[in-house]
Amino acid sequence: MSCPSRADLHCHSTISDGTLSPEDVAARAHANGVTLWALTDHDEVAGQQRAAAKAAALGMDYLTGVEISVTFADTTVHIVGLGFDPEDAQLMRGLAATRGGRDARGREMAEQLAKAGIPGAYEGAMRYAGNPALLARPHFARYIVERGICTEVSEVFRKYLTEGKPGYVPHRWARLGDAVRWITQAGGMAVVAHPGRYRFTPNEEYALFTEFMAHGGQAVEVVTGSHTRGEYATYARTALEFGLYASTGSDFHSPTESHADLGALPPLPEELTPVWQPLAERIRRAH
Repeated sequence: MSCPSRADLHCHSTISDGTLSPEDVAARAHANGVTLWALTDHDEVAGQQRAAAKAAALGMDYLTGVEISVTFADTTVHIVGLGFDPEDAQLMRGLAATRGGRDARGREMAEQLAKAGIPGAYEGAMRYAGNPALLARPHFARYIVERGICTEVSEVFRKYLTEGKPGYVPHRWARLGDAVRWITQAGGMAVVAHPGRYRFTPNEEYALFTEFMAHGGQAVEVVTGSHTRGEYATYARTALEFGLYASTGSDFHSPTESHADLGALPPLPEELTPVWQPLAERIRRAH
């Protein structure tokens, strides 16, 4: 596949913790000039058929997508999967097991928030999540904004939902190797999502990429919504150093909450090999 004029391979819908339906995310991506798109909801592929159908109707090429939470070095790391079979049985079992811990974690978060003076957080967050298996921190944040306790979601995270704050509850997710294998054995490619977010030491980051590749991981997000321009350059060097394909995506969740809108980021650096080249046969053509 020739380089698309604009690719966005990381975003979320109401199937996980976004605020727009898969169809509305597709429409927004198309309106913003995206020509190759992937919906990557957290630990869930239930929106894939809807996303692909809407992409085709709008004339966008499409890659199946998911974002899997893993625990590495006592840190939650996200692994994006692209171009896999969304009906693969092993992948489906793995995602279901990963989602299984979200409700218990959410209830513990609500208890901690109640102690901090914010009662009713579980019920409030569930109005946004809809499904306890998909309950996540942004759902709590939206409830706290609704209550008027904070003015925006980012403020809630700073005050309540990050490590060391009263509503933060860690969760042990899937193992890195398991998540990578679920993706690759389903015919897809595993991507380290937004590596600049993890605050690893250089040795820890080297260990992450080394182990990721040992399990079959092949790509890294270079240009993404939470990276600075300096981090674009840093992870371009990482891609070249480790021989990884490069991916890009806004990590869009909401028109009012996201660092970057769909399709708004600059293109990948020319010296990198984009992730869609080896996935060309897995792209669902719109034409």
